[in-house]
Amino acid sequence: MAKAQHKEMSFLDHLEELRWHLIRSLISIVVFSLVAFLAKDFIFQTIILGPSKTDFWTYQMLCKLGPDLCIEKMNFSLQNRTLGGQFTMHINAAFVIGLILAFPYTFWEIWSFIKPGLYIKEQTAASGLLFYVTLLFISGVLFGYYIVSPMSINFLANYTLDPSIENNFDLASYISTLTMMVLGSGLMFQLPVAVFILSKLGVMTPDFMKAYRRHAIVVILVVAAIITPPDVLSQVVISLPLFVLYELSIFISASVNKKRKKKEEMQELTYS
Repeated sequence: MAKAQHKEMSFLDHLEELRWHLIRSLISIVVFSLVAFLAKDFIFQTIILGPSKTDFWTYQMLCKLGPDLCIEKMNFSLQNRTLGGQFTMHINAAFVIGLILAFPYTFWEIWSFIKPGLYIKEQTAASGLLFYVTLLFISGVLFGYYIVSPMSINFLANYTLDPSIENNFDLASYISTLTMMVLGSGLMFQLPVAVFILSKLGVMTPDFMKAYRRHAIVVILVVAAIITPPDVLSQVVISLPLFVLYELSIFISASVNKKRKKKEEMQELTYS
């Protein structure tokens, strides 16, 4: 199995090339982070603090489904406990937004470095990778932001041990929770792409995925418990699409393996 034709490079040349790919990736993240930092009002009031307000899109949609689902008041307030807390959170939030926005270009830079070193079969298996990785990442981020985050925040805000206890959440805790749920969802949505590539390479099979379906369910529940707050509703909400993605991945693996076996049979007939 031959590798794609590319210029022979020494180890130091590879390191130099990798360095420039990483530098360009970092520059893209810094640029988007700077834009997010300068757009402070929009980023914080609309994006970051959106799920903490009753006029958030998700809450409005729930209200349209029925009056019993309307959220008229968020039972918590945010506060800053350190002198430089708001400035630090401003920087952290801008970086996370920059990382999300720069993800397609950053992934393209990394892929551009890896691709020349792959065999032709591996390059063919990964064709269209950038599009699907980006699509699934954005879908996961939107799912985490509009579904998982508001439901988790609303649940935790209304969970009380005693009516006399007030929920005054720290700003850093709120932002870190929101970030973990959004980025975690974006990464978890990459499952079909990973299965597709592994199936193309002959590593993953649908029979294997079916045999270990129960194990996969346990892993999904554990991962959902890690990236979401400790409430059952949030874990179920993020687990359901992951179950669907797993079943979709089985279908993808079956389709890929069927085509691969058919191609191998045709090659055997040709050489026989």
